[in-house]
Amino acid sequence: MLTHCDDLLSVDSLTVRVVGPSGYDLVRDVDLNLASGDVFGLVGESGSGKTTLALALLGFARPGTAISGSVRVGGTEIIAANEAERRRARGRIVSYVPQDPATALNPALRIGAQLEEAPAGDRERRGPDRSRIEELLSKVRLPTSREFLRRYPHQLSGGQLQRVSIAMAMVNRPRLIVFDEPTTGLDVTTQGHVLDTIRDLIGSEDTAAVYVTHDLAVIGSIANRIGVMYSGLMVEEAPQEVLLSRPAHPYSRRLVLATPSVSQRAGLVGIPGVALPPKDRGPGCPFTARCDHAEPRCGEELPTLTSIAPDHRARCHRTAYVQTQARVNSGSDGAMWQERTQAAAPVLVVAGLHASYGEHKVLHGVDLSIGEGECLALVGESGSGKTTLARCVSGIYSAEIEGYLEFGKHRLEWSVRDRPKTALREIQYIFQNPHASLNPRHTVGQILAQPLRNFEADSGPASRRASVRQLLKRVALRPEYEDRYPGQLSGGERQRVAIARALAARPRLLVCDEITSSLDVSIQASILELLGRLRDDTNLSMLFITHHLGLVRAIADKIVLLKDGHVVERGAAGAILDEPADPYTVELLANTPVINQRRAAGHGPEERE
Repeated sequence: MLTHCDDLLSVDSLTVRVVGPSGYDLVRDVDLNLASGDVFGLVGESGSGKTTLALALLGFARPGTAISGSVRVGGTEIIAANEAERRRARGRIVSYVPQDPATALNPALRIGAQLEEAPAGDRERRGPDRSRIEELLSKVRLPTSREFLRRYPHQLSGGQLQRVSIAMAMVNRPRLIVFDEPTTGLDVTTQGHVLDTIRDLIGSEDTAAVYVTHDLAVIGSIANRIGVMYSGLMVEEAPQEVLLSRPAHPYSRRLVLATPSVSQRAGLVGIPGVALPPKDRGPGCPFTARCDHAEPRCGEELPTLTSIAPDHRARCHRTAYVQTQARVNSGSDGAMWQERTQAAAPVLVVAGLHASYGEHKVLHGVDLSIGEGECLALVGESGSGKTTLARCVSGIYSAEIEGYLEFGKHRLEWSVRDRPKTALREIQYIFQNPHASLNPRHTVGQILAQPLRNFEADSGPASRRASVRQLLKRVALRPEYEDRYPGQLSGGERQRVAIARALAARPRLLVCDEITSSLDVSIQASILELLGRLRDDTNLSMLFITHHLGLVRAIADKIVLLKDGHVVERGAAGAILDEPADPYTVELLANTPVINQRRAAGHGPEERE
């Protein structure tokens, strides 16, 4: 089904609806137009409808839902076409790059075979020739050798896998590519290479892209326009430089304020409350309950998506007020995480740490110290040894270890089995994935009561329950959460429970292993606000592992950078980020997306009237 279309992508009233008597719109009335060379960034919290909209552009809808409206790509209608026509269009006219390249690649087939068998959208059409494959591999900065093409997916790194999946999506010269969080989970250098690859391909292949992410810093580095989704609605759409510096919707402003920047230290401002699921959307604006500027009609009448400037639309009754807000300095700049420059007495000392796994040496003579109340950021790419070092400090690394460990002015053994109970209590580890670290068969109350039983044996059931409720209060969760199971919680709520479990032991040192890497920026900001308050309240020390230099700028007092198990640079956080001395640090900073329009424009957090 072909229709004439001036834009490469033209989306008209696209709606994805859950069918049935109690049906509701997962995505409602989205309009969008893209020209060749455009990259449209689609942002929003988990559950906002980003991926549902992205898949609808290919005519995909999950069982029990129906798509209406129109999607035209290069003149080809996708939604009104029959399934056979849509199958022919996928891969030839519109392609999809998933977040996890493992879902796009067959583990039993060699890379070369998969590229040659990339769907052409027509069974009679032959696959791409070898010259096209070699051209794309060169563009995505991968080898074109026979040896590389004979590798299996498990023999490639994460960044290589993602670039192979991009090459597969491009092999039949589609007009539109949909990228669904393609760099989430990648370290900053690999992410930088993948983003460069996407930029180069969009510029050279006469195509356009929709890029889905929750990271505004990433989207600001690659997209020329940004759309913000909330509860299945497009609430704002604007050129990226406008949206990141002068957002007109309160939700967009909150997302910008929650995004860390490597360019300057600033307190991160979380968004209170939780995102409203589309099924709970009422007649008014779905952001009303979380908005500082809401008025009575906001809860009663859904605002329309109104043009407020050329190529800038927003869905808010108070757009004019939001745009004319006085520019104020952020009252939270550094408030929760003020950089501590005065040397504090060390609570942890690591000297000459060597760690091996079999014949493979992971850490080479690592030294570091953390003072009372300090936050030390341990930074490096995947495979640099960050998690190994953290597990050594926590006593849960079971391979060969050499070196000296001191905690609280007392020498400590490397194995957790040989440590006194006091050290077990005072060093607590928070894992990256709270879903895997919380027992799904225990309630939150049972999970939080366990460390109380371990370290406060003389406390009775009533005392433990009171302590559990106090812990929930400290991590901003309501008392009724004690009866819920981890599967009933959001990702941010599960991470708060993991933090509360660590706090139950009354630790002196928290080891935080990439604890915000899978969270939305708004939830990430709330978690970091929480940790900042805890540090100020209890003088808690932290070893914070991350590959996100924006977070390091926001929270760290000191930095230790690891590369291949060696310390390449150490010192005060601000000094290293402003004037890095090692080429590796320079490279990491160069590959880190920057969002600094917020502070340059003078925007601060929302103020109530």
